[in-house]
Amino acid sequence: MGALDYLSNFCDTVSVTTSTIKRSKRKAMQTVDIKVRMDCDGCERRVRNAVTSLKGVKSVEVNRKQSRVIVSGYVDPNKVLKRVKSTGKVRAQFWPYVEQHLVYYPYAYGAYDRRAPSGFVRNIMPPAASSNNHQDDENLVSLFSDDNVNACSIM
Repeated sequence: MGALDYLSNFCDTVSVTTSTIKRSKRKAMQTVDIKVRMDCDGCERRVRNAVTSLKGVKSVEVNRKQSRVIVSGYVDPNKVLKRVKSTGKVRAQFWPYVEQHLVYYPYAYGAYDRRAPSGFVRNIMPPAASSNNHQDDENLVSLFSDDNVNACSIM
């Protein structure tokens, strides 16, 4: 009887967890930045209306000078990008720039982009430390070791 009770508890918990998973699928509040080239008021209006009609959008900010659209709400970023592209702006992409003072290496190669607005650069990751440095340090330490009397040719 104990094994049957154990199996019945397992089946009950599986059915409970699947029903709670289905109910708890709610999108998180997030901000989506998209780079879209807009030339005129008509382009700006089309992009604003397309994004505003999405379900879960709380606010839309369009900056034509920076070619930037900021959408806040309970939305999926890929759906927002797809909706912007459906207006005819096929080259729309997620905002690739960050403010210059937030980048670890703002003067690294590839950080500056001619098309970036003033004060923004591409986010460049710092160069990875090579694993050979640790081996080089060990070789230098063993070069002047008291254990290896023949290692130092100066003495």
